[in-house]
Amino acid sequence: MSHNISSSHQRKIIHIDMDAFYASIEQRDHPELKGRPVIVGGDPKGRGVVATCSYEARKFGIHSAMPASQAARKCPHAIFIQPRKAVYTAVSRQIFAICQEFSNCIEPLSLDEAFLDVSRDIMGIGSATATARKLLEKIYQQTGLTASAGVSYNKFLAKVASDIRKPSGLTVIRPEDAPSFLDKLPVRRFFGVGKTTEKKMHQHLLFTGKDLKEKGKEGLMALFGKAGVDFYLFAIGQDTRPVAPGRSRKSIGRELTLEKDIRTREEMLGILQELALDVEGSLFRKKWAGHTLTLKVRYPDFRSVTRSTTLPLAIWKSEDMMREVSILLDRTDAEKEAVRLLGLTMSHFPGSEEKREPQGRQLLLPFADNCPSGPF
Repeated sequence: MSHNISSSHQRKIIHIDMDAFYASIEQRDHPELKGRPVIVGGDPKGRGVVATCSYEARKFGIHSAMPASQAARKCPHAIFIQPRKAVYTAVSRQIFAICQEFSNCIEPLSLDEAFLDVSRDIMGIGSATATARKLLEKIYQQTGLTASAGVSYNKFLAKVASDIRKPSGLTVIRPEDAPSFLDKLPVRRFFGVGKTTEKKMHQHLLFTGKDLKEKGKEGLMALFGKAGVDFYLFAIGQDTRPVAPGRSRKSIGRELTLEKDIRTREEMLGILQELALDVEGSLFRKKWAGHTLTLKVRYPDFRSVTRSTTLPLAIWKSEDMMREVSILLDRTDAEKEAVRLLGLTMSHFPGSEEKREPQGRQLLLPFADNCPSGPF
């Protein structure tokens, strides 16, 4: 059986991901922290979690969503810093303004991450690779922060590529190189595969993209349901999702597949707090507020449930979300059952006459309503 790569080769997509964003800002603003293990997040003496940490801290096995108390045990000399969300949001706006110079088709994913469709070379740079390189250089020149980027012909491959050479790296996956790259790619690197899914795949002798491809769509569906279709399409290099500019979005959300299943309410609320802060940042940039908040919970057996509430007044602040999240969580089997994924989404955005007005100047980014279909 032959497996053809998607025909959307003409798309040129960059995934940009800031390196240890919050921690890097703290090290930039406080030079005495450079080279030291910095953890941004909750109080290690309380029930907080790690929002992010510097690369020096990651060497000790610390990662986002880890309980801060556990992080302190792993690295007793780590420096804990409370998040300065207003500062991070302001820097994020600065970065997205730079991105707008390189593309009029941008999909923000969070404060520190976005897809850019650079199929149309609006700066006349000559290639997507050179565009990504100049983008990284300009971000560093203007903010003093480093980012990593991935370049490819679809979103999945661009995102995978951006993780390969962190920090401050650039990886390009050209259409002709994609089949061999995907064949060797460990299943854990596929979108939607956490530790539990990885374990199940290994039990069925699925270790690489080649194994997924050879298992076939029907075989993967039998094991993983609808997610199996995505695993198969990614394995053969197909991902037709467009880069979706913010103006066309009907919702703004964030979800996290956990490193390991969790059972305690405190851990769940800690992670949901971080997701709410990210959603707040996205809403802030767009001057949006929403009436409907949706909580998503996925259990280890891949059952997913959503619980929603629609409020009379639109909200956008994380603390308003968290008041509702606690109630929504009570309407699930979380705690009775382990949880492998958590997500939060705001939707039902009112008309422009009802948009909330954040303090300070809002950058108006003229996102295109659609993206067009040059060399890599």
